[in-house]
Amino acid sequence: MCDFDLSQALEGSDDETRPDPACFDMPHVLNAILRLDGEVDLNISCKPNTMQCVVNVVLAVNRLKKSLSWCQSDEQLCCMILDSLVDEKVFQIVQNIGTSESKVTYQRSSHRPRQCTLCDTSQKDVVHFTGEMKLHALTLKGGNSDRKVLFELVRYLAPVGGESQIVALSISQSNWYITCSMKDDKAVLLLEECSGEKLQRINGGEDMDRFLFMKRTRGMSLTTFESVACRGWYISTSPEDEQPVDMCQVDTSTRLTCFKQCNKN
Repeated sequence: MCDFDLSQALEGSDDETRPDPACFDMPHVLNAILRLDGEVDLNISCKPNTMQCVVNVVLAVNRLKKSLSWCQSDEQLCCMILDSLVDEKVFQIVQNIGTSESKVTYQRSSHRPRQCTLCDTSQKDVVHFTGEMKLHALTLKGGNSDRKVLFELVRYLAPVGGESQIVALSISQSNWYITCSMKDDKAVLLLEECSGEKLQRINGGEDMDRFLFMKRTRGMSLTTFESVACRGWYISTSPEDEQPVDMCQVDTSTRLTCFKQCNKN
């Protein structure tokens, strides 16, 4: 085991920047800061860690290095760090504990709502047929781009989950919001009419949190929306054309849960 140099796993490493392999066999190591690409440092503490922990750090750093180049804002950088370094299952457990025990309050942000359209990874756009309580995903051909739903994405602040990750989605210039509620052990997505005044402040664990979703960035430009009221359920579309937009669990391979968000302002 002593002959294995973990620094070889880091792309672009050379003999001058590699740490001494013998240090991994020492019960304690001195504090050290390794300079990585961009403006990110890797801080090595004195506390000894298992070999598995070291390997996990190496893999996470590699994922992070490859993704830093496209980040255009602090929000994108924060999302990428969370996606690279935070285990999703652990994150969900922490969120659930915080919601159930501390009664998290979600306060609407003072920032202006962001207008956007959504299309899935099969290039189907989200549309709304007049008079229906469901959204649909279908492939729009030339001249029909005006049928895309223009959403207003309203951000909420909360002590759990961080800023700009909890959102409500409404159809622009209307009081129709996307909601998610459990029905017969299945999460169902609907459109509900509600005034913005009633959604200024939402207490977690109450029925009004059906209007809220956790927005996360995936990869270069994709976004997922997980229900706050029904954790583990995501807004999704069918691989088939002209099917309703609905909810699915994260391990459902027959549904598409990633969307491209095209901002209009």
